[in-house]
Amino acid sequence: MDFIRQKEYGRLAQQVKDVADPLFAAEKFELVHIECVTSNRDKIVRLYMDKPGGVTLDDCVMISRQLGDLIDVHIENIGRYRLEVSSPGFNRPLSRKEDFIRFTGERVKIETHEPVNGQKKFTGILEKTNDDSVVIAVDGNQVEIAGFMISKAMLAGQ
Repeated sequence: MDFIRQKEYGRLAQQVKDVADPLFAAEKFELVHIECVTSNRDKIVRLYMDKPGGVTLDDCVMISRQLGDLIDVHIENIGRYRLEVSSPGFNRPLSRKEDFIRFTGERVKIETHEPVNGQKKFTGILEKTNDDSVVIAVDGNQVEIAGFMISKAMLAGQ
């Protein structure tokens, strides 16, 4: 289960995750995030992956080929779709508690479901991850945000 409360993956995203998890584990990649979206009537299945030292284009091609075959075999009635596999880049999504712990000291952007201290969008330095919350420094002030209040979180770059 994710540390933050996100919208449900949706049936297709969960099916893709179930198929992708063993492949990513076997190939020693981290499955960072999955999105299933529609753009101009096209179904897009988008996965972000990472590994120590970073992801290469060859890594993305290799995983894309293998995962595409697995999806075609294991997910019935998926229909036409476009599979996109890439590195999470500078704006890496954060969803698991381990993500927040790993990126302590980094600049992050966090959006909340409801206002916290009168606002819903925060950009600051991730200072600490507690059992059920995170603490970020925003303009010299510490703001504690409960994990269940976070709708979206990502690295903010410099």
